[in-house]
Amino acid sequence: MIDEANQIENPQNSASETPEVVEELKDEDASVEINFEAGFASENEAKAAAQGADQTLEGDTISSAAAVDDSEQAINHSTLVADLERQLAGLKTQLEDRTSQYMRIAADFDNFRKRTSKEREELEIQVKCSAINELLPVVDNFERARAQIKPQTEQEMTIHKSYQSVYKQLVDCLKRIGVSAMRAEGQEFDPNLHEAVMREPTDQYPEGAVMEELVRGYLLGERVLRHAMVKVAAAAEPMVASEENPEAEVDA
Repeated sequence: MIDEANQIENPQNSASETPEVVEELKDEDASVEINFEAGFASENEAKAAAQGADQTLEGDTISSAAAVDDSEQAINHSTLVADLERQLAGLKTQLEDRTSQYMRIAADFDNFRKRTSKEREELEIQVKCSAINELLPVVDNFERARAQIKPQTEQEMTIHKSYQSVYKQLVDCLKRIGVSAMRAEGQEFDPNLHEAVMREPTDQYPEGAVMEELVRGYLLGERVLRHAMVKVAAAAEPMVASEENPEAEVDA
């Protein structure tokens, strides 16, 4: 080493060194470089080994963390499924309740619609009946006039035909809206259709039969607009025996 220092301080002397010394110095430098490179390589290998160990430890840690995460995810999934099932059960119960409420409301609405429709039809019939009943006395007057008036001259016949045409038009209008006249004469007395104002004993009709229709009755479909005022037949009274007619008792 002293020789090397002297060589550095006295380059002239080093130039005069022998070739053997120079070669020896080169060999020493090469040896130092090899040892340095070997040491550096060893240090790199150690670092690499440490890094590998760190990576292995980190991988194990990550694997453990991943396992823990998977376990937590499985628990969370089970909890989520249970929550969803409870929510689904609650929604099914609500759906059943709403369906039941809807069915009840639909039934109530259908009943309300039917009741309203029936009430509206009934009101329409009542209004129609009321209006027709106001016209029936007019029809009665036309019929009385036709029965009582006997036209004699051509002018009277013209007048008669004129108001009878009006009567016919009125009757046709009533028929178109469903009004029909009762034909009570000769029928059995029916308190739902007839109103008895007279009773007359007779042997020409059976007891309880309508002898005469005094005021005509009218129907609107199956509904009674006005009851017919009628005379009803009663049983004939037996003949009383007398001295002037002794055969009457035998006939009775």
